[in-house]
Amino acid sequence: MHMLPHLAFYFIPPELFWVLFIFVFGFSIYAQIRVTSAYSRNSQIPSRGGITGREAAAAVMAQAGITDVEIAETEGHLTDHYDPVNKRLVLSSENYRGTSLAAVGVAAHEAGHALQHREGYRLLEMRMALVPATRFAAGVVPFIYIGSLFFNRLLSGPILDIAIIAFAILTLFQLVTLPVEYDASRRAKVQLVSLGILDPDEMPGVNQTLDAAALTYLAAFISVLLNLLSLLSRRN
Repeated sequence: MHMLPHLAFYFIPPELFWVLFIFVFGFSIYAQIRVTSAYSRNSQIPSRGGITGREAAAAVMAQAGITDVEIAETEGHLTDHYDPVNKRLVLSSENYRGTSLAAVGVAAHEAGHALQHREGYRLLEMRMALVPATRFAAGVVPFIYIGSLFFNRLLSGPILDIAIIAFAILTLFQLVTLPVEYDASRRAKVQLVSLGILDPDEMPGVNQTLDAAALTYLAAFISVLLNLLSLLSRRN
């Protein structure tokens, strides 16, 4: 459920700033409210089987023959993620130990990434390959913004080109992330029922939680895409 920090509208032209800001800010808030509401509601509903998030993730991976992925516990709220480099599936304490529909759903979602990794899911591999460039681009953007303010100059020339490249990388990363996350959720939903971890009538709670989380990735993609389009318009 991890993603890069939200990027502000650093380079939107003044005449479009408020329209785009309100749209993306509103959608981001809506997505966050949906996630918080769905997770909070379904974290109060215990699964009938009483299985923990850790046990659910282990069962999903075991069914796929995955035995070399460590399942670890971490602090924080919704800090769950799969680390393909170190083959570690990390769950927040509330999901690692929890037996709720939300905990089991989130844990199975992260296990879905492990299944992607094992089978060589191309989009996951592409996202992994993009991580170094994405981290660099995300680090460059604030310096470009601060520099343009400090020197009181609009973006132009080589600086504009660097900003475009940075946002192009970020946009590509977020674009690839969308199907990767949706696919992991799809795998989780199928496995939870097929393995008998949850009954079919318990799945609406899992669907609500994972579908709401997917909106946050969509909001991140829209944000960086609009920034990229704004920068490209400056070259005309």
